[in-house]
Amino acid sequence: MRTEQIALSPLAPGASLSLTVHRFGEAGARPRVYVQAALHADEIPGMITAHHLRERLVALEAEGRIEGEIVLVPSANPIGLAQRVLGEPIGRFNLADGVNFNRGYPYLVPKVAERIEGRLTEDGEANLRLIREALRAELSDWETGNAAEVLKKTLLGLAIEADLVLDMHCDSEAVVHLYTHTRSAEAFAPLNALLGSHAFLLADESGDDPFDEACSRPWAELADRFPDRPIPFGCHSTTLEFRGERDVSHEFAQADAAALVDYMILRGAIAGEAPKLPEPLCRPTPLAASEPVQAPASGIVVFKAKPGDKLKEGDAIADIVDPLTGAVTPARSPVDGVMFARILLRFASEGQRLAKIAGTNARRTGKLLSA
Repeated sequence: MRTEQIALSPLAPGASLSLTVHRFGEAGARPRVYVQAALHADEIPGMITAHHLRERLVALEAEGRIEGEIVLVPSANPIGLAQRVLGEPIGRFNLADGVNFNRGYPYLVPKVAERIEGRLTEDGEANLRLIREALRAELSDWETGNAAEVLKKTLLGLAIEADLVLDMHCDSEAVVHLYTHTRSAEAFAPLNALLGSHAFLLADESGDDPFDEACSRPWAELADRFPDRPIPFGCHSTTLEFRGERDVSHEFAQADAAALVDYMILRGAIAGEAPKLPEPLCRPTPLAASEPVQAPASGIVVFKAKPGDKLKEGDAIADIVDPLTGAVTPARSPVDGVMFARILLRFASEGQRLAKIAGTNARRTGKLLSA
């Protein structure tokens, strides 16, 4: 294991932070796998999974079984990790401007297209190398304006030339689920099965430029822009949601790390006997078919459905109890599907999102992610 510390721009005079990066295998070897945890710094399940993954990778490297290069960032957001308000961690949003740390990554496609115009050939592998070079150059030209953007540029710089990107998150209260590009469904089908995921959500563009799409979308869109030239899908990227914020245990993390190792064996990054895949718990569905359940009134939230439950349209997922009048208003599922996540708080204002249901019929448009 090779470990490096990457210094980030000072937050203020005399105050600086750094990013810890672990590398396994030979530098430049393929496939290259990039794994990061806790981009939302208060989402700890991915961080403990990274701890157990690091231990496994150290042992695998000692056995000479790392075939590609694996880059692991066990805590991807030192800015968010340092943020507290009245003793509570605030790791999802940058307190300096309120921007989500997993939004606002640079959209590089137009400028990259200009760089490669007229230079693509009939050789797909050569085109892949050319596009990676253009992506790296265009990212290098991004003029950042604050520390959070420096962090985003640094993380994307580590990931943008990887074959596979695994971005580990969690929800509030949830079962395992994952998000990826529509054209990466086949690539991540084995991981979906290995993790026992309850929702496998696909989108070409989910809105607001999250990290995983900054890695994957260029390949789909450049292939569409230059249909007369072979352009392989150079980076399959996924956001992995490892249950809920409170689901921090060695047992969960060891199982998740084992699933990631098995997946990397299947992808050729680690040598070993290919694991037998379990039957998946779910099939891919459009993110546009994922429906939020909103509170129909303000009051105490008493959930009647738990994450992982399969629901029919109209099923009550919670009662909203007005503590002053005693009125009870049911919150109902708007679609047939699996409730894969719900909020932690048990008091809600009218219109507030209570839960997420993975349906099958795409009905939503525009921005598909929550704040």
